Amino acid sequence: MKKTVNHLISLALLIAGSAAGSSLKMNTPQSSPKTNGTELATFGGGCFWCVEAIFQRLNGVKSVTSGYAGGKTINPTYEEVCSGQTGHAEVIQVAYDPNKITYENLLAVFWEAHDPTTLNRQGPDTGTQYRSIILYHDEHQKQVAEKSKQAAAAQFKEPIVTQIVPLTKFYAAEGYHQSYYNNHSNAPYCALVIRPKLDKLLKKLSKP
Repeated sequence: MKKTVNHLISLALLIAGSAAGSSLKMNTPQSSPKTNGTELATFGGGCFWCVEAIFQRLNGVKSVTSGYAGGKTINPTYEEVCSGQTGHAEVIQVAYDPNKITYENLLAVFWEAHDPTTLNRQGPDTGTQYRSIILYHDEHQKQVAEKSKQAAAAQFKEPIVTQIVPLTKFYAAEGYHQSYYNNHSNAPYCALVIRPKLDKLLKKLSKP
């Protein structure tokens, strides 16, 4: 399983630092699984700055938008989400070309990009907004996500706590959150938390 997952990710990775642009307006709800032949996937695995930076570097990914989903508050702000009262998680929405990268490939990266066994926590970030979550856009994604979760369980000593739930609405985060790592790579959080994690993942996946 481990070798297969790494092989899938290696096929998907584009070792490049170019940023993926965001075309979504702030706090615009998005829930359609496809736009102009481009498919969408929505994941949460801790701080969206970190997850965004990883998925932006995948061949076949057209854009990555940081945002909020999984809760009930309409048009939430970052401050409201951080309070833990909205029910939303920090997530990313990935627009990708299924002819270049599959949903299965994206899920393989998702499992490698964070620890899905820690409840409401990723590294120094704690709270329900940092929970591990897959928000599926249709029944096919649900089935693929559940199958992928079962397969990924063999990689971890502890049980996976990742939620798999339907996406109702996605709210794009405020503009200053978009492409945060690419625009602020020398900021303390980026340099001390994101960069080591990103470098470790890319180094790991570059091995045969």
